[in-house]
Amino acid sequence: MTSPPGGAGAGAIETRRLRLLLLDAEALSALLDGDLAAASRALGVTLPPEFPAGHDDGFLRVQLRRLLQLPERRAWGARAAVTRRGASVVGHCGFHGPPELVGRAEIGYTVFAPYRNRGYATEAAEGLVRWAARQGERFVFASVAPTNLPSLAVVRRLGFDQVGEQVDPEDGLELVFRRDLSAAPPPD
Repeated sequence: MTSPPGGAGAGAIETRRLRLLLLDAEALSALLDGDLAAASRALGVTLPPEFPAGHDDGFLRVQLRRLLQLPERRAWGARAAVTRRGASVVGHCGFHGPPELVGRAEIGYTVFAPYRNRGYATEAAEGLVRWAARQGERFVFASVAPTNLPSLAVVRRLGFDQVGEQVDPEDGLELVFRRDLSAAPPPD
């Protein structure tokens, strides 16, 4: 269902309706330069104007830095969420970075407004969780603002339990959720 976890050949995570395409250094650099066309060419799909830019520059810089620090672990990075049918980019998702750099396997996801309420966030997050389980991770984390009701519903739907709170310097208060993969491994 997925490509190898890193190095040459690392690729898409596939779910029933989505392909989660890895953003490589070329695509990340192009996004940071504000060149959506170059990022689209690097990824092989047309990225919409909503794709991370401007206010997400910090996120993109961190992703690029982590990719360059451990290029062989690039599969633990950010991805575009693309429909398998029609190749529409519905959002982005991925890991905050390799667990050895971040301290844990932590996921994040965003679905663009025109595609919300269709289950894409749940499907993308579950695809990431399944992939992490296959890499041998015991836990997967997600941090969610207490006011983000749709995202709170996703993590609860996927069996995450709240294990604490943290204050993110950019995002403020977040609730920290963890899913124990050893207790109930995700089905394939």
